[in-house]
Amino acid sequence: MINNFNMIFNRVNFNASLIGSIPETQEVMDYCAEHKIYPQIEIIKSEEINEAWKKVVDKEARYRYVIDAATI
Repeated sequence: MINNFNMIFNRVNFNASLIGSIPETQEVMDYCAEHKIYPQIEIIKSEEINEAWKKVVDKEARYRYVIDAATI
């Protein structure tokens, strides 16, 4: 059982999504690949995480950040 008060006091955020099942998600992924619809991303190094997070918090982020695992 999840203790909601512990989550609140520890500033834990729990989310869910109604995007559908794995087969439905795969269908969307296949459609995007077939029609060359790609996400806009910015690949960052691990040492740039704090700067990227600040941009997210300040609503300045324009792309989805992807951390280059080779820099960890």
